[in-house]
Amino acid sequence: MLNRHPDKRSRLVDAAVRLVHEQGFARTTLADIAGAAGVPLGNVYYYFKTKEAIGEALVAHHAGHYATLRGQWNQSGDARSRLAAFVQMTADNRAVLARSGCPVGTLCAELHKAGGPLAEQTGAIFTELLGWLEEQFRALGRDTDAADLALHLLSALQGVSLIAHSLDDPEYVDRETARLTGWIQTL
Repeated sequence: MLNRHPDKRSRLVDAAVRLVHEQGFARTTLADIAGAAGVPLGNVYYYFKTKEAIGEALVAHHAGHYATLRGQWNQSGDARSRLAAFVQMTADNRAVLARSGCPVGTLCAELHKAGGPLAEQTGAIFTELLGWLEEQFRALGRDTDAADLALHLLSALQGVSLIAHSLDDPEYVDRETARLTGWIQTL
């Protein structure tokens, strides 16, 4: 049923991803999403019966995006270059992060305040990233502290995203990603 018009559904999800990142999940209405996607509001209900269903599509979108990125990073050389590519992703998105914050971090923070299944699903994205990062640190021979190093790296990037957004200054991203890239080379 959903495959009859995948373009409309994709447009709705893309619009939801953009709007929720810019203004938050709670403030984004189905009418906002329909308007941004160029789809009549009534058609939204054909694809998404509730706002929670849109939220599930958002989480699936972000999870799929990071799974694709991890697949690409896994093709790059050694663990050190994979970790550097992970940091580079943040550096490459410096302007967006300063303007709107991390799309997953901000969504996760907002949904966790409300609790429920969407919060758990969004949190799973970070759990998967932490697991992947831990694998990279283990590949560098850091078996005893791999989990701590993974948490350190993800926390540093999430923290700088929050600071850059709060102060509307991408320079913070530049400084922290340069520092982290140098740190990775010392491991």
